[in-house]
Amino acid sequence: MVLQGEEGGLTTPSARVLVATAVPAERDAVAGAFPGQAVAVRLPGAGLVRVPGGHGLLAAGVGPALAAASTATALTAAALAGTPYDLVVSAGIGGGFLPEAPLGSLVVAAEITVADLGAQTADGFLPVTELGFGTVTHRPPESLVRGISQATGARAGTVLTVSTVTGTAARAAELRARHPRALAEGMEGFGVAEAAAAHGVPVLEIRAVSNPVGPRDRAAWRIGEALAALTEGFGKLTPVLESWNPHDR
Repeated sequence: MVLQGEEGGLTTPSARVLVATAVPAERDAVAGAFPGQAVAVRLPGAGLVRVPGGHGLLAAGVGPALAAASTATALTAAALAGTPYDLVVSAGIGGGFLPEAPLGSLVVAAEITVADLGAQTADGFLPVTELGFGTVTHRPPESLVRGISQATGARAGTVLTVSTVTGTAARAAELRARHPRALAEGMEGFGVAEAAAAHGVPVLEIRAVSNPVGPRDRAAWRIGEALAALTEGFGKLTPVLESWNPHDR
């Protein structure tokens, strides 16, 4: 825990949050919700900035492997410095499953599930857990998911992590059949969650929907609108994150 305040005024306890995005544009969109100057921090292999309150905003890289490695590096560096994070948030833009998650909407993960870690068989896909090892789902703190949903209007459900972005209607239908509560897909959430779990830190995932999951139609993407929704959403949820009790899992 840290003490947060302005210019020596009265301080109150708050949770230190590490927000991990894929690319700098997403990180900068999140930074827009935090007043004050962001300070760059040298970190091997990733772009980290620190904003007031001791929070870290990390451009962790694209895909679950690099996101996991970069997040683990940031968590380790903070722990060694004696300023560990209390919460990790995987954030960014992503695809939404229509009609539940329309373009420009926010989704908060009640479950962070990796969709393609396992084995493809003649009878269909088997998740790695059915092969007898590993995990496929991380569950964020329920109280925090509820608070963020209420504060931002974000819909809560399953956010899928994929190594290959869905580009066909058949693939989208297959994912929905296996994961009926899926609202969105991204490429980093499960990797970030694995790193957080290794450090014993709770995790969230928040996505602003920039495109529908299914056939790739770049003309229909609304990246700018989704980034703006991400900034607006973090502006509304920042008080929820900062007042959250890290012991309330």
